[in-house]
Amino acid sequence: MADRTLTVRVARKRRQTPDVTAFELVHPRGGVLPAGPAGAHIDVHLPGGFTRQYSLAFAEPVALGRAGAAGGGCTRYVIGVKHEPLDAGGRGGSAALHERVHEGDLLAISTPRNTFPLQAGARHHLLLAGGIGLTPLLAMAQQLQREGAAFTLCVFARSRAHLPFADALAALGPSVRLHFDRPDDGAPAPRLDIGELVRAAVDGTHLYLCGPAGFMQAVRTAAAGWPDERVHLEYFAPPAGEGGAAPGDEPFRLVVAGRGREVVVTVDAEQSAVEALHEIGIEVPTSCAQGMCGTCVVPLVAQAGAGAPDHRDHCLSATERRTKVALCCSRAKGGSRLVVELPD
Repeated sequence: MADRTLTVRVARKRRQTPDVTAFELVHPRGGVLPAGPAGAHIDVHLPGGFTRQYSLAFAEPVALGRAGAAGGGCTRYVIGVKHEPLDAGGRGGSAALHERVHEGDLLAISTPRNTFPLQAGARHHLLLAGGIGLTPLLAMAQQLQREGAAFTLCVFARSRAHLPFADALAALGPSVRLHFDRPDDGAPAPRLDIGELVRAAVDGTHLYLCGPAGFMQAVRTAAAGWPDERVHLEYFAPPAGEGGAAPGDEPFRLVVAGRGREVVVTVDAEQSAVEALHEIGIEVPTSCAQGMCGTCVVPLVAQAGAGAPDHRDHCLSATERRTKVALCCSRAKGGSRLVVELPD
């Protein structure tokens, strides 16, 4: 369940927009990095003790026949990071990257983790990106183009000057559609209607969306009639008022199986399941601690008398929630019992 930690070198640091910078990460000795599937993200350990999750905008596959490429791999990872100042609600991670990390520096990262994968067999893929939410969807579009699959990538940005990875988007050709809130230098601004995009989707289309909270809510409202299994989301942060502790939370019993014995621990109303397990010496890897990254997701066990989970994550699909739970934020409904399995 734990991720391997890698050391990478910052090969390039390039400004994309006034507030977005791209960081190109490579193996420090020219080796091959683990495969980074489209939609994956990495944990980046930053100066000042921060750990933040960033989606891979590029995870360039190694060339066929390259030494060490057996089983797949990447020559580089690229992440796009929007600078969020502390006085604008940032938590310090993006500022550390922008201000304290330079070309040639070494960083510790996790291996790529994918809780936002492309769905095989979809007739069409509709990718809707708001602002820096473009990063995982750009990687998806590049993979779909390589595979010859049908897709449309719609990018919503403030203006052309605020459009990151413009060259990479141009290389995707007519499958990309742009929306700008305002024009640059008086030029007409392309505009797209989210409701119209969703209504015009062909049968069998899967919808993927990533962006700020208001954008996500607008798309979710437009796609309210879509089956859950065809809507795939990735959030930057939990929507306001969702996730974590809530008034009226009750203690519940957490039953842990899978380590050669069964352990029962009480999770108090003010603590998470991860914290309760930590108190009795059982470590569960976590990263974001907000139900965003999937690090702490474990299997649910169907057992007589087990209660239903109160899912508060933003990384599992409706289908996955039938068999999995994120322990950093989710609870048992009504103070009942939750049974989970931890790897040995």
